[in-house]
Amino acid sequence: MSTILNTLNPPSATPLPAVDPAAAVARARARNSLAETISQTLSMAWRALKKMRRNPEQFFDVTIQPLLFTAMFAYVFGGAISGDVASYLPMMIPGIVAQTVLTTCMATGVQLREDMDKGVFDRFKSLPIARIAPLAGPMVADMVRYLIAASLTFGTGMLMGYSPDGGVLGVLAAILLAIFVGWSMAWIFTFIGTLARSAQSVQGMSMLILFPLTFLSNAFVPVDTLPGWLESFVNVNPVSHLVSATRDLANHATISGEVGWTLLAGLVVIAIFAPLSVRSYKRHL
Repeated sequence: MSTILNTLNPPSATPLPAVDPAAAVARARARNSLAETISQTLSMAWRALKKMRRNPEQFFDVTIQPLLFTAMFAYVFGGAISGDVASYLPMMIPGIVAQTVLTTCMATGVQLREDMDKGVFDRFKSLPIARIAPLAGPMVADMVRYLIAASLTFGTGMLMGYSPDGGVLGVLAAILLAIFVGWSMAWIFTFIGTLARSAQSVQGMSMLILFPLTFLSNAFVPVDTLPGWLESFVNVNPVSHLVSATRDLANHATISGEVGWTLLAGLVVIAIFAPLSVRSYKRHL
């Protein structure tokens, strides 16, 4: 009897070490190369695009808002500011492009918070993927929304009589610049999305940031018509630099210093808020 027991439970058997699934996933994730990280990010972007296709209401803000804002601002303020609508369009259309793209990127943080609340990211944390992929993937997909918003704004302006002297290349460069700035600003709202307690709070905080920046800029009125203290703020407002850069490209096909400052500001925002977003995302997993 003892022989049988010893056979079933050999006293010298060494127990297998316990495996920590989280540690195993972390080790696998640490081995992700740059190429693998890019591939995983693109996979997440494809997932987000498929989600957009199944939820067409996500395109309402980038299709209706440009049409509404362009027509409303042109016919309400055109005569008062520039004398007529046609004269106002070269100044207003680049401003509407900047405003529309920036308000569109706000949805990135809102959607992220909703996914985190639904437990979607709980599935991602068990996968051997780079931590930045679930964050950057939807942001890459959102570039499609930025492209739609900027293109519709320019298209609506042209139907109303806007004729950009920068030509096709100038308009294309202005759209690409706006998309880049929208993508870089989206990292700020992604960071807010990882901190906020609900999607509604993300939207509220994002509006508190965006609305003063967009309306207290040179997007809709000449800077020299503002009070001195407000003019000083508008001149350093990063949105004003984006608007001026967009005007230089679309209206004159000129790569001015404003374009350089706008690109630099976008890179600085990415360098600061991308690591902060990933770090905050890790803490909340």
